[in-house]
Amino acid sequence: MTALVFLATLLVLIAIGLPIAFALMFAGVALMLLTDQFDAQIVVQNAIAGADNFVLMAVPFFILAGEFMNAGGLSKRIVEMAGAFVGHLRGGLGYVAIFAGILLASLSGSAVADTAALAAILVPMMRQAGYEPTRACGLMAAGGIIAPVIPPSIGFLIFGVVANLSITRLFLAGIVPGIMMGLVLVVSWWFVARRQQVAVSARVPWGRRLRILGRGGWALMLPVIIVGGLRSGIFTPTESAVVAAAYALFVGLVVYRELDAAKIYECLLSTARTTSVVLVLAALAMVAAYMITITDISGQVGTWLQSLSQHPLVLMAAMMLVVFFAGMVLDFIPIVLIFTPVFMPIVKAADIDPVYFGVVFIMNCSIGMITPPVGVVLNVIGSIGKISMAEATRGILPFLGALMALLVLLILFPALVTVPAQWWR
Repeated sequence: MTALVFLATLLVLIAIGLPIAFALMFAGVALMLLTDQFDAQIVVQNAIAGADNFVLMAVPFFILAGEFMNAGGLSKRIVEMAGAFVGHLRGGLGYVAIFAGILLASLSGSAVADTAALAAILVPMMRQAGYEPTRACGLMAAGGIIAPVIPPSIGFLIFGVVANLSITRLFLAGIVPGIMMGLVLVVSWWFVARRQQVAVSARVPWGRRLRILGRGGWALMLPVIIVGGLRSGIFTPTESAVVAAAYALFVGLVVYRELDAAKIYECLLSTARTTSVVLVLAALAMVAAYMITITDISGQVGTWLQSLSQHPLVLMAAMMLVVFFAGMVLDFIPIVLIFTPVFMPIVKAADIDPVYFGVVFIMNCSIGMITPPVGVVLNVIGSIGKISMAEATRGILPFLGALMALLVLLILFPALVTVPAQWWR
């Protein structure tokens, strides 16, 4: 009964247009009223506890690092490097988008920021070269959602906080699956590009390639610093966010000299706006998470899934199916905040590796960002590429299918995640 009340309240409030953060809080309040446990103090205390978490300090710094990278020229040089090495292939600009997406993912952690950076640079170039705009935009959106899977990942940060898991382990476990996402996009783009009549760029001489690589080497050093620092224990995930922001500021200001006072102010302002949305969500979702625990909703859901508990593979598939459909109507962070406290007790009871679950769960949430009708990344690419949501949806279909096939593969063969994760320990 409590699970139905929570779900019904949440869906009704979202349907009437209430912001998701407040819908989550009021869904928690509805459970308090149902169980005769309403206390305004509990609401306030849990909201404060939700935001008062040291690990969440990493969120604004990773967002700030992404802003500095886009404004300071790091993103532009990443695209330039990818173009120098694969731009001469048939459909070369598509491969540039994919490889630049992988590299940007290892710098930022935000799908929206990466998609916007890629699209602003590459969509006009692909239009001019004769690529079909809908397919070009679809590929850009699919490449952008690699960001929450490859570290540093804001999704893993929030999931780790809610699930009480090691964020460093989640970061390192996401490296290989994130690269796999890029590889399946390469394969799917190869099939798509064969049917596109486009001009092929001239091969860049090795001398110029090395010069471009030298100019972009500062950008390439950032993921090395972050992963190396995490792996060796030099700094924590929160400290790595500060290092990333400071490094991006230094490179943009001193090395590339594309940052000035006005741009730094805009970066700080944009970071503050984005961070406020994320932290308000995290704070008010804690009210719902508290009541989910008190009313044992996860236990009720576990009872419904009891028949599947002896079959971890089927259970995993069922949970991922729920997340996939939720991704059609909810944004990334709300899905993480709503489903993590519900699913984690079930995952542990079924003896599923929590880190493996976290990687597949976050990948599924990322895919939700390119599924209509909500699809926030689809909206971003539609706005930048000047195409409608219907056109963006048509353009994303082959790449969405490839990513879904990879998700199914990871569910069927958990070792694809768990075995590579051992390499980083």
